Amino acid sequence: MIQRRFPIRLKLIVATLLPLFVASVICWVIGVYIINSRIVNQAQEKVRTDLNAARAVYQSELDHIRDVVKFTATNPFTSMIIERSDRTTLRNLLVPRMASEGLDILTAVDRSGQVVFRASNPAAFGDSKISDQIVSRALRGEQISGTEVIPPEELIKEGKGLAAKAAIQILPTLHARERDETVERSGMAMVVSVPVRDQAGRIVGALYGGVLLNGNNELVDRIKKIVFEAVNYQGLDVGTATIFLGDLRIATNVLRAPGQRAIGTRLSEEVYNRVILAREKWVGRAFVVNDWYYSSYEPILNLRGVPIGSLYVGIMERPFLEMKREISLIFGVILFCGSFIGLAISSFVSSRLARPIKELETVARRVTAGERDLRIAVESRDEIGDLAHEIATMTSTLTQREDDIRTLNRELEQKVFDRTAQLEEKNLLLVKTQEELVRAAKLADIGMLAAGVAHEINNPMAIIRGNTELLQMAIPEDDPNREEVDTIAQQVGRVERIVGSLLKFARQQQQRLGTVALHPLLDEILKQVGHQIPLAGIEIQTQYAPLLPEIGGDGDQLRQVFTNLILNAIQAMKEGGALTVTTSFDEAAGTCTASVSDTGCGIPPENLKRIFSPFFTTKGEGTGLGLSVSYGIIKDHGGNIAVASEVGHGTTFRVVLPLRQGEPEEAPPPPLP
Repeated sequence: MIQRRFPIRLKLIVATLLPLFVASVICWVIGVYIINSRIVNQAQEKVRTDLNAARAVYQSELDHIRDVVKFTATNPFTSMIIERSDRTTLRNLLVPRMASEGLDILTAVDRSGQVVFRASNPAAFGDSKISDQIVSRALRGEQISGTEVIPPEELIKEGKGLAAKAAIQILPTLHARERDETVERSGMAMVVSVPVRDQAGRIVGALYGGVLLNGNNELVDRIKKIVFEAVNYQGLDVGTATIFLGDLRIATNVLRAPGQRAIGTRLSEEVYNRVILAREKWVGRAFVVNDWYYSSYEPILNLRGVPIGSLYVGIMERPFLEMKREISLIFGVILFCGSFIGLAISSFVSSRLARPIKELETVARRVTAGERDLRIAVESRDEIGDLAHEIATMTSTLTQREDDIRTLNRELEQKVFDRTAQLEEKNLLLVKTQEELVRAAKLADIGMLAAGVAHEINNPMAIIRGNTELLQMAIPEDDPNREEVDTIAQQVGRVERIVGSLLKFARQQQQRLGTVALHPLLDEILKQVGHQIPLAGIEIQTQYAPLLPEIGGDGDQLRQVFTNLILNAIQAMKEGGALTVTTSFDEAAGTCTASVSDTGCGIPPENLKRIFSPFFTTKGEGTGLGLSVSYGIIKDHGGNIAVASEVGHGTTFRVVLPLRQGEPEEAPPPPLP
């Protein structure tokens, strides 16, 4: 049987292209998988952080309602009007206030819980609200704020217009759970209740107000504008936000048809079971009305901690699918073109390589046939030419060539080893650089959010300042309480300066450099921190370095950093513990170090690398900005901030700052024990 003969040129082409083809396919599969996974992970991480921003907007609206109700309730004339049940004066006070502040409900009750006046329905009064938790707790002296579901009969008392606004037709929705009702008449509202006290401090009644969330598209549109302002696909906004009552969309900018909001559609059953029944967050892919979204949900709890709805933000999945499809196509075209070019090059190179080998084959056949003194015509200046020369001198030079090959192998191995070590060093440097770039990008996001939050803070600060000025006018200079009021006024001024600094930070303006005495600054923070958070069970210890020199920097920004670290330390010790503030300085290095230590719950190892990331927080009420902003301030001062923690034993934050601004830090902070 005659075996088929394959030319060496064909073998060279196959040997060259087969590894290239296999490598191309593997690279294409791995590359597409990595790119697709990265796109999905980034989308899910975005909606996770976007939910934090949405929660901040939701909370700011609730804080606005609380400030309006509190300002009205603490008006010196409000208590006298309620005691006299002067409904005419209450109308003149409450109706304009409700209209100007955008409230849907503003109602006054007396000390027995009986309604004196409803600004939203003046004709309905005299009924008792003592059984309502928000009123009864306020009459006991509590300030209550949160989200509650108002039954239809109570909505009618507050105003027929509110009852009509709250009524929502329930629409059939894919993937939603079974539900028999066709109309939802209850209303979900942000509510605030504040006790009203007379000049003697006695409770004479309560004032409660709120905003109905049913059909309140202005709030979800504001969330969308802040969170998804620059996100669009083919000219269409793909970011959405929704407020749910149970599983029902009561306020949303999700569309079920062009120009038609999906109010009345419902939450998918899978998400409902997780968020409402299991009281857990949902971050991932979910079906929303008529399409798939990368979405994030968290439950909204009432005053008793029971889930009554949820807050949602999401991005349409379709743009990301298109992006993955386009990237896969582009990647495949590039690999195909590369393979085609490789085929042409391989064919050309194989022809050039096969020609001298063919000539050597001809010479070998002639020698086998008996010919002698043949001249080898191969004159190529490469390995083939060397082969032709070595055929004549093989026996005399074989040993020398073997030694040369061994030496070459040893040198090559050493070079490979050296290059591998250098590559590992470069890879470590690249990883560190990438981490710094990611952190810088997140801090840029902080700047954008900080500007919005600072503007939101200015409004309640104006109200607090106005109330404080009223108190200063009402309390004589020699009154023992005057000092506390003056302290409030000073702290309000400091908060306003902090807000101004925050706006400057967001706009990347220059620092106000000066000299800062660190010990008085820390003592002032420790003295004032008790006004912000209870210190029951907390033992405060200071270990200051003697003769610590003043340092260069922005005093307000450094106050913000250490206040944040001290508050975090106290909040980590819910059961009490020891807070230790330590200072030291290194005259040779030109740096000083301030450490804040607690004996609290500690930080899990998996969270240590993320605590300085924007929006990362383990506290339900936090926004995850404090440590990110602190990190940026310390970096702007040319310093460093490091953390060491052990779960169950406590945490230590160490801040290293140069004594003079403009002088680079000699070395990073020493490792924490």
